[in-house]
Amino acid sequence: MEITDGLELSPKKVEYLKYLFERDSTVKTNHLATRFGVDPSTITKTISELAASGYITHIPYRGVCLSESGKLYTEFLLKRHRILALMLIHYGLSDKQACAEVSRFESLVSRDAVDRMCHAMGHPRQSICGKITYTAACPACDVHDA
Repeated sequence: MEITDGLELSPKKVEYLKYLFERDSTVKTNHLATRFGVDPSTITKTISELAASGYITHIPYRGVCLSESGKLYTEFLLKRHRILALMLIHYGLSDKQACAEVSRFESLVSRDAVDRMCHAMGHPRQSICGKITYTAACPACDVHDA
């Protein structure tokens, strides 16, 4: 799966993928429904859409986990969040404020914009939210993690 512009998913789907990435294991659908405070039918519909797009693998009666392409995409989502948070801190927001604000608009910021910000910031390695990783999927970045 090729990542296009980074605007493919709704904010809620972005949160689901980031949560699955953090868990790094199979997560039961009922757990997701409880965690995000939605009906199981809503989770089932969203899981079906994410699986059809190739971001997750659904294992009946076991749960869901990120596919390999889903992991790669989620690495970009985390990088985007962390770069944007650094930008807001630069303009005076506290760590907590920056993270909360970024969560409100991050899914509207394109890959190209994130790559340009990253380049302008000198390819930072650390953000308030965690380590910033670089992959071959980042064309604007000339530094990559080993």
